[in-house]
Amino acid sequence: MSDLKKERNAFFDELVENGLFIPTGVAGFYGRGGAFEDVVRQFGLLVGQYSESDGAERIFFPPLVQKTTLERAGYMETMPHLCGVVHSFSGDEGEHKKLLSAIKEGEDWSGFLEATDLALTPAACYPLYPTASGTLKEGGRLVDLDAGYVFRREPSEDPARLQMFRQREMVRMGPPELVQEWRGVWMERGESVLRSLGLDVVVEVASDPFFGRGGRMLSASQKQQELKFEMQVPIVSREHPTAVTSFNYHTSHFGETFGILSNDGEYAHTACLGFGVERIALALFRRHGMQPTRWPSSVRTLLWP
Repeated sequence: MSDLKKERNAFFDELVENGLFIPTGVAGFYGRGGAFEDVVRQFGLLVGQYSESDGAERIFFPPLVQKTTLERAGYMETMPHLCGVVHSFSGDEGEHKKLLSAIKEGEDWSGFLEATDLALTPAACYPLYPTASGTLKEGGRLVDLDAGYVFRREPSEDPARLQMFRQREMVRMGPPELVQEWRGVWMERGESVLRSLGLDVVVEVASDPFFGRGGRMLSASQKQQELKFEMQVPIVSREHPTAVTSFNYHTSHFGETFGILSNDGEYAHTACLGFGVERIALALFRRHGMQPTRWPSSVRTLLWP
C-alpha cells in the first residue's frame, strides 16, 4: 500500500471515529455529522458576507438540470464520464412484475427504468444560464448560487473526492473587461479568506477533466489561455494538495449558447468561482483537528463571530 493511500485511509478512519463522516458502503458517498455541517454552514455565512456586500443576487436551484441544458452547453461532448441522469419506472403492471422478479432473483433491474428529461447537476451554475437569456442591464449581472449540491460520477476512496457535494458558486455576466476584473478580485479575496482560516494555499493554472483525446487538447488550450485557476490546500497529504476553489473564465461560450447579451448587444462573457465547501471543511479538520471547539481562536472568531 502506498504512503498516500495509507494517509487517505487513516484520515477517513479518523473522520468516521469522530462522527464527521458516516459510511454508506459506497465510495465517495457519505453522511455528515452535525459538527461537520456546522463548519460548512459557518463557512457559507463567511463567504456570504462578501457576496452580499457586492450586491449579488442569491438564487437557489434543486440539484437537477434539464438534459437539454447539458447538451446545449457541450457537457456531453467534453465530460460524459461524470454525468448522472435521472431514471424512472413508466411501465405497466406486467413490467412491474418483471422488475420485482429481477429484484427477488438478485438480478440487475435498472433496465426496467427509462431516462427522464432531468440530469443531476454537474456544476451549480448550469441551471442558471438558460434562465438568463436576453439582454443584461448595464453593468451585467452577479449571482450567488448558495451551496447547491452537484453530482460527478467519480467514486474514490479519497475522502476529499465525493460523488455528490456542494459548491458555493458565484457567476459574473457582462462585458469581458468587467468579468475578468471580477475574477481577479475574487482570486485575491478567495486566497485571503482561506489563508485567514489557517490554510496553506497554492494557486495553480488548471484544466477541467475533459474526456478522451479531444479532451486532452481542450485541457491544453484551457491551461494555455489561463481560463481556469485552482486554489489547492493540503487535506490528505501536504505533498499532494487538493483543489478546494476554482476560478473559471468561459469567454462568450455560455452567452452565445443561451442567448445572453450585454447591454451593448454583444454576447455576454461569463466567469464563475466555486468553493468546494466539503473540501474546505475537510481541510480545516485536517489542519486544526477533529474538535472545532479546540481550533485556534483566530479561526473560530471568523467562523463563529
